[in-house]
Amino acid sequence: MSAGKLRGLKRIADEEGRFRMMAIDQRGSLQRMLRGVLSREVAYGDLAAIKRAIVKVLSPWSSGTLIDPVYGYPEALKYFPKDVGLLITLEETGAEKVGPSGQERKSRLIAGWDVPKTRRLGADAAKLLIYYRGDASPDVVEHQRRIIREVGEACVRNDIPYVLELVGYPFKEDEDEETYAKRKPEIVFDYVSEFSKPEYNVDILKVEFPANLKYCQEFAAGEFDGQRREPLYDLTAVEGFCKRVTELARVPWVILSAGVDIDEFVENVRIAAENGASGFLGGRAIWQDCVNYYPDIEAVEQCLSTSGVDNFQRLYAASQDATPYFEARPFRGYPRIELEGRGESWYRDY
Repeated sequence: MSAGKLRGLKRIADEEGRFRMMAIDQRGSLQRMLRGVLSREVAYGDLAAIKRAIVKVLSPWSSGTLIDPVYGYPEALKYFPKDVGLLITLEETGAEKVGPSGQERKSRLIAGWDVPKTRRLGADAAKLLIYYRGDASPDVVEHQRRIIREVGEACVRNDIPYVLELVGYPFKEDEDEETYAKRKPEIVFDYVSEFSKPEYNVDILKVEFPANLKYCQEFAAGEFDGQRREPLYDLTAVEGFCKRVTELARVPWVILSAGVDIDEFVENVRIAAENGASGFLGGRAIWQDCVNYYPDIEAVEQCLSTSGVDNFQRLYAASQDATPYFEARPFRGYPRIELEGRGESWYRDY
């Protein structure tokens, strides 16, 4: 493995080789949350203040913290712990709605930002979020693949780990919540299989839980939101879905929180970790309650230092069986990892 990528992976993992990471790169969703609390337009300073507070209180609990370069990094830089890894996001918030239904999505990169800047500021990894359906219109699929491929090539040139976050979405007329939940495992399998290919140069896949636990027999009585649903699968099947992701992934994979509440995310992490995931990269599930106290920053920080820290501790416990990254494909054990091109002339050739 190349020097920069290996060093970066070590930086964003904890001492056990597991990823216990936090995301505070949200922009559009965070603006909507704040707008609901403030009942006014949300200013740059509002997002900056919330992000600064979250980094200050919760970043020390993470193995790596993901933040955006627009509102987050420049305002929270002083509060990043020196022993916690830093990930920087590359994509613009949201996506362009396209296709025959007007519901297919094309992603775009942040204008004025790129991988070289990400490396230059001292980040340990670059992250790209892409909305993806392999059964979308061919031009949409190719547009998304091209962005993923180009970012991967830039990460190779700049020798920085590449974390690819993949999010499916409903766009077909028949895709109500239940139908989409039924199709979700195959949607996740499809993108894990595609973007594990070497041509994309991905180092970590950040993926959705490959089922909707609200439709799992053991939780369908309303365990998480009080709403009863007809089950679509049982826990044994869901565990099998996670094992299938592990089989398809040629790189370590972690679970994203996708805006679910903490109780559901803890279960997602536990099931995924027991079946091959290397940890989590969670966002709103960890810290979303603190937004309700804004603009009282003291109350925001108090919420983060109590319920936020408790959420992190629960996730640590849930991920205790996660596969260390060096035990996952393609490594198969830390002793097998060697520096690419090492030898007497490495320093000249690098």
